[in-house]
Amino acid sequence: MDDRPDVASEPVATLDHLTGGAEGIQSTLHGETLDVFLHANKRIHITPARTGSEGGQEIARLHLAAGSYEIEARGNHPLWVNGKLVSSHLLRTADVIEFGDKGPISRYCLCGEEDKPRKVVSEILSEAGAYLRTSRQPVFTRVCRVLMSLLRRFAGQTTILFRLGVIAAIASLGLLVYQQYQINVMLQSELARERANIEKFAESLSQAREQALTPEDLNTLRDQIDETLAANIGRLEVLEKSRKASARAIAAATPSVLFLQGSYAFREASTGRFLRYVAGPDGQPVADDRGNPRLTLEGEGTIAQKRYTGTGFVLAKGGKIITNRHIALPWESDANLTAFGGRGLQPEFIRFVAYVPGKVEALPVELVQASDDADVAVLAFTGASPQVPGLALSSIKLTSGDNVIVMGYPTGLRAMLAQAGKAFVMKLREAGETNFWKVAERLSENTFIQPLASQGIVAKVTAATIVYDADTAKGGSGGPVMDSNGLVVGVNAAILPEYGGSNIGVPLEKLQQLLDLIETGKTASTE
Repeated sequence: MDDRPDVASEPVATLDHLTGGAEGIQSTLHGETLDVFLHANKRIHITPARTGSEGGQEIARLHLAAGSYEIEARGNHPLWVNGKLVSSHLLRTADVIEFGDKGPISRYCLCGEEDKPRKVVSEILSEAGAYLRTSRQPVFTRVCRVLMSLLRRFAGQTTILFRLGVIAAIASLGLLVYQQYQINVMLQSELARERANIEKFAESLSQAREQALTPEDLNTLRDQIDETLAANIGRLEVLEKSRKASARAIAAATPSVLFLQGSYAFREASTGRFLRYVAGPDGQPVADDRGNPRLTLEGEGTIAQKRYTGTGFVLAKGGKIITNRHIALPWESDANLTAFGGRGLQPEFIRFVAYVPGKVEALPVELVQASDDADVAVLAFTGASPQVPGLALSSIKLTSGDNVIVMGYPTGLRAMLAQAGKAFVMKLREAGETNFWKVAERLSENTFIQPLASQGIVAKVTAATIVYDADTAKGGSGGPVMDSNGLVVGVNAAILPEYGGSNIGVPLEKLQQLLDLIETGKTASTE
C-alpha cells in the first residue's frame, strides 16, 4: 500500500472493519492492485499484490477501476457484497463486504481527503445499521456485536468534544438518578413515619378505648368495686384519718376542685378534614390486623377523638382555673404524635369542659396561657363564671417534712362510679348510657362528682419540683397541693410509682410567675 497516487484531488478509498480482529480499525487503500488476507483471528490485512502476507490466506483481490475499486473473490472463499454472493463487484460508497461465510465484515467508503479525519456519530450509526441489515448471523448475535461495537467506536473514533459531551450527559443523568433516588428514599421514609404515627395514634385510641365505658366494662366494674376500687378508696380514707388531715380544709376546698373532661382530634390544615375512623358496611370502625382502628382523612366515618380526664381548681382571686400544661395542651404529652405536623395535621379540641362539685351543668373552658418551663397552665370559663369560693395561695414556702393535702379525681370516671355504688352502675347499664360524656352528666346530676383527698409528707423541695408521697393516680393531675390550712402550695403534676410511690408537684413559685405574666399582659415566651 505504498503507491499512493500523486493526484491530490483523487478520492480516498477506505475499508472500515465492522467485525473481526480489526474491528473498529480503518484501512486506507493505496495502489492499483491489492490482496486481502485473512489471519487466524479473523483479522483483515491488505497488501500490494504479490507481496504476500505471512500466516494469512488470500481471500480477495482489489483492482483500481473507474475511480473506485473492483473486488473479486479468490480461491474457494465466498464473497458477499450487501448480502449477495458475488465473484466480483465494482465497489461503491457504503457497500458492506462479508469475507467468507462467517465474516469478518467491512464497509467500503470513497471520500475526499478532507472527509477522512474522524467518524461522526451518523457514520458510526450508519455502519452499525448496515451490519445489522447485511449480516447473516443470528439476530441476537448481531445486536450484541453492534452494541459492543458502538461503545468501542464512540470511545475511540468520535471527536473529543463529542466524547466530553457524552461524559457530561452521563454524569448529569447519573446525578439526576441519584437525586431522584434520594428523594424517593426521603419520601418513603416520610411516608413510613407518617404511617407509623397514625398507627400509634390508632393504637393509643384502641388502648384507651376513648375512656368510654362499654356494657362489658360495667359488668367487670360491678364485680370489682368491692374488691379493688372500693378498697383503694377505703385505703385513701384510712390514710386521711391516720394522718389527721384537716377535714375542715378538705370540705372548704371541695367546691373549688373541678373535674375536667376533654377530647381532641387532628384536622388537615389545607382542607379542613378531620382524621376519621374507616367505617365498614355496618358503619362500625374497621380494625387492622393488630386490632387497632384504621384511620383516614377520606370518607364520612366518625371523627377519631382522643378523650381524657383531669383535675383543675379555681383561685379565690380572679376566678382563674389552674391545671397542668399537659391537661390544657394534651397532645403535647403524646410523643408519638409530634410528626403529625409534618403532614399538615393540627390538633384541635372537640370539647373541653369542667364540672363544679354541687353544680349539674358542664361548663366549657378554654386555655388562657401555659407556662413554657413548668407543667402548669391557666384556664378560664368561656361563659358566665359560676359562684365558686376558690382557693387562696400560701405565702409560706414548703420545706421537707411538711404535711400536704392533694385533691383531685384519680382514675377519672371509674373512681366516681365506684363511689356511686352498684345500683347506680346497673342503672347506667340498663339505660345504655355508657358514653364518655353521658356517664359524667349522670354522675353530676346525682351529685357524685366529688374530689378525693389524700395526705402525705414532703420529701424534697427544689426550684422546679415538690416531691411528696400523698396518694394519687392518673386523672388527679392538675389538682391543688395544699397545706393543712387549705392554702395552695403547688399543683399536682406527675406520678412516680417506680420511686416508692413518690409524686411530683409544681412549686407555687412557678404558678405565681405565670400569673404575674398574665397580669402584665405578657406571654410565657417573653419571660
